[in-house]
Amino acid sequence: MLIILLAGFGVIGWMFYQSMKQARYVEVAPGSGTHIQLESHGKQGVTYSYQESKGGNFKQQSNAEILGEIPWSVGALFCFLLALVFMVGRDVAYMWRIRLLTKKELSWRRSFRVIMLWEFASALSPGVVGGSAVAMFILHRERINLGRSTAIVVLTALMDNLFYVCSIPIVFLFVSMADVLPGEPADYGSLGSLFWWGYLIVLIVTVFLFASIFLFPELILRVLLFFFQIPWLKRWRAAAIKTGEDIALAARTWKEESWTFWLKSFLATVLSWTSRYLVVNSLLAAFLFLSWGEHLFVLGKQLILWLLMLVSPTPGASGVAEFAFGEIMSDLGASALIITLVALIWRLISYFPYLLIGLLILPGWMRKTKAPIKPLDS
Repeated sequence: MLIILLAGFGVIGWMFYQSMKQARYVEVAPGSGTHIQLESHGKQGVTYSYQESKGGNFKQQSNAEILGEIPWSVGALFCFLLALVFMVGRDVAYMWRIRLLTKKELSWRRSFRVIMLWEFASALSPGVVGGSAVAMFILHRERINLGRSTAIVVLTALMDNLFYVCSIPIVFLFVSMADVLPGEPADYGSLGSLFWWGYLIVLIVTVFLFASIFLFPELILRVLLFFFQIPWLKRWRAAAIKTGEDIALAARTWKEESWTFWLKSFLATVLSWTSRYLVVNSLLAAFLFLSWGEHLFVLGKQLILWLLMLVSPTPGASGVAEFAFGEIMSDLGASALIITLVALIWRLISYFPYLLIGLLILPGWMRKTKAPIKPLDS
């Protein structure tokens, strides 16, 4: 928790400090400004600088003037409330999905606890690990056998990755890669390559998970058998085989489900991820006027942001998420100060609440749920 707070608020504080020092110039009526704009062409493309000159058509804004431009209006308040609604919608959709995948063995109340603790685990885990490693044990404490719990977590990972894999081509039908990448035009080639390599890795993982669930249910069992041949893991080989058999059994059962079951499950996934992305769109709309096309740009930028958060080594991508948000959203026409403020609000409503909710729920949940987990070598 201390690492998360230091990383997150430390980076935000540094971003505020840098944005306070950054000069911002706005165009004014000719002759009423204090600076003129100079244009230069180079390898990095067109760059602009400003030179002090009486009677220019640009002037430097103070930080107070920048903050004074924030539209504290009914429309802005509505956008803030909409962001909160999308946050709630994201978790309700997750709860709906977990109820579907557990065949409604979990009540809405228990589903709420599972999702909140799952998010709590994700907030405490590096982006490259996520909360899935803990989620199977959360479900297991809710009286779902470990093999089936693992299969459910694998299936949620498949659906999440599938949404991402499908959304990339759809969004990029309407916006170009150059419109959503941060940095200078000369860097777009290397940044684009890194993004598509990351996309390829997610695609490969998605295909593997799909094959494990629908084509070769025994695939995960074979993988477990392979790894549990390692000498220091052999003591848990019998338990690993039992877990693998349970996963294969759950996978075979899912193959018999109707198309409406899969449609509802994937619809819940789409709703949860769409709500997650629209939180940022709503917050930006509270500070900036965004056209429909610019809202699509923001969605495209979030797809890149999510990939960066996925490979983050810090717990819950703390620090990395805030910095990446500022860099990726820097070309929306707003000052660095405003973008930093939006980044702070975004993390305050979409990340830090799960730490508090998790701390409040965890002790009581631990007392109420008697862990059915036994030592693997028992």
